[in-house]
Amino acid sequence: MQKLAIQGGTPLHGEVRISGAKNAALPIMCASLLTSDDFQLTNLPDMHDVATMAKLLQYIGVRISSDAQSTHFNGANLDKLEAPYDMVKTMRAAILVLGPLVSRFGEARVSLPGGCAIGSRPVDLHIKGLQAMGAEIHIEHGYIHATAKRLKGARICFDLVSVTGTENLMMAATLADGISILENAAREPEVVDLANCLIAMGAKITGAGSDIIHIEGVEKLHGAAHDVMPDRIESGTFLVAAAAAGGNIMLTHSRADTFDNVLDKLREAGADITVSGSNINLVMHKRPTAINVRTAPYPAFPTDMQAQFMALNTIAQGSSIVVETIFENRFMHVQELRRLGAQIDVEGNTAVITGCDHLEGATVMATDLRASASLVIAGLVAQGETIIDRIYHLDRGYEQLEAKLSALGAQVRRIR
Repeated sequence: MQKLAIQGGTPLHGEVRISGAKNAALPIMCASLLTSDDFQLTNLPDMHDVATMAKLLQYIGVRISSDAQSTHFNGANLDKLEAPYDMVKTMRAAILVLGPLVSRFGEARVSLPGGCAIGSRPVDLHIKGLQAMGAEIHIEHGYIHATAKRLKGARICFDLVSVTGTENLMMAATLADGISILENAAREPEVVDLANCLIAMGAKITGAGSDIIHIEGVEKLHGAAHDVMPDRIESGTFLVAAAAAGGNIMLTHSRADTFDNVLDKLREAGADITVSGSNINLVMHKRPTAINVRTAPYPAFPTDMQAQFMALNTIAQGSSIVVETIFENRFMHVQELRRLGAQIDVEGNTAVITGCDHLEGATVMATDLRASASLVIAGLVAQGETIIDRIYHLDRGYEQLEAKLSALGAQVRRIR
């Protein structure tokens, strides 16, 4: 099993190119199931979850090829309308093949999903939405089996804001008969990126980015070329790392407008941030100031940045409160940060962090994707060596993280 070894105490300096967004790439890859034409993606990140999704699509029958600039998909000859457990258990986003398959072919059999153990992410929102559109759904032997002659447009109001639920039903509605209205829809930039891709394929969608999305179904979609948006969570992770460790870094190929709330919190912590086009520069020459964080659906503070900011707060000046409102198990990194000397008290969904002068290197274990990133940040500021075990979580959602950090001057190496 691979590990990361980090020698802490080195400020970060230099440039880092931000990769395509994992959380945009995965649903957009599933959009290839909606057409028999060629479908082309650029800025597709090279990470484990993307590779897993590609394997799943190939299992279903999508032909995938790559060149130096782009990845090509063709779903003209799909022969398996299912997503088996072995290919779904490590990645919850695999549920996103359900809507496209039922919409285009009238049938899908998809295993109940797995992924990070950060809390309940129920699929009942997906199921209720498809049932409202006329699908018959049975849960049998751990699989969702959905059938429909043709989906019908429907008004669907989500009980909870769900990103994958919004994406799945938006894709399903593109080929449905009639108009669908998604209310209390997710507003994340990744949802907008998927909508833009679907529109390029001929879908009729308005309102993406708001809490009400209108989709007028069409008979068929055609091929398209789409550039996956930059990863706002990767952008935020590198900026938090530099704010914690100190230094001066420049992000290139990023999009500041997709994570303004994170930039505001970093400025509150004492970072000097300037934005020029797709470049973001952060300068940090002092110990950060503790900042309070409360997660909520977009455009509020993202749950995917909570762990990174908690790592920042462990060495900040003062005390801070972090409240997690999205996932009930998303404080599993706390006990690992404590192993490094962090002073954190947790009660329910609230963590109180008292900043300390320094952390001390130790061996820690990653429990999920963003928790892994928080441990990397803590390792960058800790005295001595930090060993992070189970870094396959990191590889699920970050492209060449240790190489990018090393290019910024960090002492990071992978132990194989």
